[in-house]
Amino acid sequence: MISDINKKIWTVENKNNQKLLRKRLADFDFSKYSKKEINELIKFMRKMMAENGGVGLAANQIGFNFRVFVAQLPEKKGEERGYVGKFYAVFNPEIISLSEEKINDREGCLSIPGFYGEIERSKKMEIGGFDKNQRPVKIKAGGFLARIFQHEIDHLNGKLYIDSAKNVFKVEKE
Repeated sequence: MISDINKKIWTVENKNNQKLLRKRLADFDFSKYSKKEINELIKFMRKMMAENGGVGLAANQIGFNFRVFVAQLPEKKGEERGYVGKFYAVFNPEIISLSEEKINDREGCLSIPGFYGEIERSKKMEIGGFDKNQRPVKIKAGGFLARIFQHEIDHLNGKLYIDSAKNVFKVEKE
């Protein structure tokens, strides 16, 4: 499974990549993959996320057409020195609820390198989905973790943050 993919983050700069990044992905079919393959997928996604300084990664960002994302909070928002807290790998996630209270904050995306924009997201949320063993999970999240989950589920639905962001700006590399 993993050997079939390009080991780079897919970006909107590539028209072929953009087709997959902008489509709702198929549900992950657990019957098509062994436990070993699923574990390899999660390990690979976690590695790609960390190597690229991300806090979340959706399957289509590395060329897969199925609904799974990984996420983990960094030590401090905006820093790339490591991760703390629980690591999440969620298969076939769906939003159960979103709080009415919203927060406007800056976001970036590994698939849109060098750009940031302000986007309004719910402060709290609850998602449902499955863990790697196909057991149902429900996760309540708030703050930055809720923002990450909303961003990654948007990816799985073919939506990019720039579709609704305001004040999008480019950051020059040092």
